[in-house]
Amino acid sequence: MIDELIRRLRAIALEEQILQNEPLAAHTTMRVGGAADVFFLPDSALQTMRALEIAREMGLPALLMGNGSNLIVRDGGVRGLVVCLGERFARVRVEGEEISAQAGASLARVAAVAQEAGLSGLEFAAGIPGTLGGGVAMNAGAYGGQLSDALIEARVLLDGREVAFAREEMEMGYRTTLPLKRGLPVLSARFRLTRDDPAAILARMKELNARRREKQPLNFPSAGSTFKRPEGHFAGALIEAAGLKGLRVGGAQVSEKHAGFIVNRGGATARDVLELIAQVQARVQAHAGVLLETEVRIVGDD
Repeated sequence: MIDELIRRLRAIALEEQILQNEPLAAHTTMRVGGAADVFFLPDSALQTMRALEIAREMGLPALLMGNGSNLIVRDGGVRGLVVCLGERFARVRVEGEEISAQAGASLARVAAVAQEAGLSGLEFAAGIPGTLGGGVAMNAGAYGGQLSDALIEARVLLDGREVAFAREEMEMGYRTTLPLKRGLPVLSARFRLTRDDPAAILARMKELNARRREKQPLNFPSAGSTFKRPEGHFAGALIEAAGLKGLRVGGAQVSEKHAGFIVNRGGATARDVLELIAQVQARVQAHAGVLLETEVRIVGDD
């Protein structure tokens, strides 16, 4: 079955775009997880749609990912097809006061292109370690800004077709959107920004990145904020109040710098990370009566 999948993918793409038994730890920022049966790197929306269609026709599971910044892959890896929207599908374009980008473009690059063009509104995204597709799907944000503030529309894969969803149709809330709830891949997006001095925009980006370096454990692999912010609380504060800063399971640790992050101190397995998540959830609920919901996406087999 996998051989047939590879044969059919070769009919629509170059050999170098198709990898077999590819370790997903190399493609996630937590640096854990097993291999993908088939790992595909499309260079267009059409290739993305066709690859997913092939998997569906063959009855094989398919996973869409970006740069793996909000993803934990279990140690057994991922069966079937993994489609990775990365540098091959990452064009960014500026037209007047609008900027559009394909799903594989990093949020940092989109913010940098906007800054160079003298367009303000995405400064907060400069330090978010994710791609545009995943960022739009979860309405990524930081330091008081979120992508919904500037979004005009997103182009989404729906029933095998590329469909434009206006911002009003996206149902964007805190770390949620209609595409996320329905599992619809975001292929590209367009934003409306405001004119400003490029030097002033850059200064704001540098200030936000300095604050991020000061508060977040950027010196260790992680998947970003592990838990969603509970209503009326902050996850990191609840974890710290429960005395869990520095708690370890194998190579995974609750960050000593910011308790809202679980980091890979070296040699962690996905099992270590997931066991630590479960321990944190249980102990915070016992201490504060709040069940922390994971913000990270967990996929694959044990």
